[in-house]
Amino acid sequence: MKVFKGKPCVYIFTGHFGSGKSEVAINFAMNLKRTHPERKVAMIDLDIINPFFRSADAQAALEKEGILVEIPTCANSNVEGIALTGKMGALIDDTEYDVILDVGGDDLGARAVGYYCDRIARRDHIIFFVVNKNRPFTKDKESALKIFDEVESATRLKINGIINNTNVLEMTDAETVLAGLPLINEISEAKGIPVMFSAAGRHLCDELNKSIPEDELLPLDEYVKLLWDRRENH
Repeated sequence: MKVFKGKPCVYIFTGHFGSGKSEVAINFAMNLKRTHPERKVAMIDLDIINPFFRSADAQAALEKEGILVEIPTCANSNVEGIALTGKMGALIDDTEYDVILDVGGDDLGARAVGYYCDRIARRDHIIFFVVNKNRPFTKDKESALKIFDEVESATRLKINGIINNTNVLEMTDAETVLAGLPLINEISEAKGIPVMFSAAGRHLCDELNKSIPEDELLPLDEYVKLLWDRRENH
């Protein structure tokens, strides 16, 4: 993907609840490692707010690809008292690593990034704002910009680009994804930052490539489970 930097970088994925940012962040990390196997890649789960969707669910799959995974204490359980680890800061500081951060779903979750903002600012970094047009808090320009501003304020860093992840879970089709682009472009124009890429289920990408260039489309495989699915599998 053209968004990948030529040298190690910190990639930060933010977005409101239901944006699908955890799935996007995981697949982004997988894609980065598969296309640049020589690079060291780490995934840090900073989603300390939402127990329903977490990148920690994909830990085994990520590690199988050679991606280092660091999660908060108790991140795989529905426990509110979650603590950040010292290794998270060390990875952010390590300029040999591409670091992908999956951040909590609103300004409260984004404060976890704010905790590390000075360290992040010392490195090349990109902050993405992931938008799902079909969620109530990002359904139109005004509501999406409100969340955007809250996340920027909480992280104390500037968002660099927008990701279109418009979906309705398993009912998503190519038209669903494309329907999100007008709103994404409105946010992009309002904030003066680019649309980085769209994300969609791998099975939709051939059809979507008729409208979206291949290097602006991230194919998604499903890794993140709902909380109730986790319980059924334990």
